[in-house]
Amino acid sequence: MKERIDKLVEEIESFTANSKEHVEEFRIRLLSKKGKVKELFEEFKTVAPEMRKEIGQRLNELQNKAQEKLSSLKEKFESSDDSSSKELDLTQPAEQMAVGTRHPLSVVRNQIVEIFSKIGFTVSEGPEIEDDWHNFTALNTPADHPARDMQDTFFINENPDILLRTQTSSVQVHVMENSKPPIRTISPGRVYRNEAISARAHCQFHQVEGLYIDKKVSFADLKQTLMYFAKEMFGEETQIRLRPSFFPFTEISAEMDISCPFCKGAGCNICKGAGWVEILGCGMVDPAVLDNCKIDSKQYSGFAFGMGIERVTMLKYQVKDLRLFSENDIRFLKQFKAAL
Repeated sequence: MKERIDKLVEEIESFTANSKEHVEEFRIRLLSKKGKVKELFEEFKTVAPEMRKEIGQRLNELQNKAQEKLSSLKEKFESSDDSSSKELDLTQPAEQMAVGTRHPLSVVRNQIVEIFSKIGFTVSEGPEIEDDWHNFTALNTPADHPARDMQDTFFINENPDILLRTQTSSVQVHVMENSKPPIRTISPGRVYRNEAISARAHCQFHQVEGLYIDKKVSFADLKQTLMYFAKEMFGEETQIRLRPSFFPFTEISAEMDISCPFCKGAGCNICKGAGWVEILGCGMVDPAVLDNCKIDSKQYSGFAFGMGIERVTMLKYQVKDLRLFSENDIRFLKQFKAAL
């Protein structure tokens, strides 16, 4: 029996198959109910007791080798079938791939940054959780100043001196405190105000504030800078006008309108027939703000401006409801694929 076992082991180790049919023949010949391995197990009953341990071990090894060989052969032909079934058909059309898009606010923010970077403005960022000094007091807005009522603020209950910033002008205070003129920077970011959410207002939105401080900076420099921005963003034919206004951190202060980009000044429902739409606030930096930030107001002057990114985006793409920007409606966002 030992010789027959050894012979079958050699046969198993040397066996190769060219097809699934050969594998099945191997299984029937060796491992079926009438196969050679089964026959040897039947004859094992007649083996002398003193030989049973050795013969039994060799029979088990034989059966295991046969099973392993059968499994490897089956796996070989199954993987071969899978690979052949997955061969590429170059005549088939390619699968459509879904391409993501940038959010319209990100598109416009990047455009604003690019426009001002061309004339030397750098980007500055600051914390969204701010203290009273940087958000109000340093910007010429003391505790009893009525201008604080213009911005309904989210304060932190545990510490009323800490708040969610209401404007990115707070970033400009950090820049002025830690830099020396000349300073030329813009500060894009998210701001918060305690307002009822509607088609024209939200409790969180985005701003871009600009600041330029140097010797002999004039209102004419501000006007030319903003005219350059308006033409780059809305088209070369865009006109601007400046109207007197009030902001606690600028003196003189103004609000800027642009000629309606939709009706070209003729009057439409977007501009309510006026031919002009408001876009931002601006002015010359109040000397008190410079002094608060340890910049000599007798030697330096500067201008500042601020705009809402949502406002610019609504004008650029004729979006009439502010809430669309934060609802994550894929149908709305897909419209801006061309603006990547």
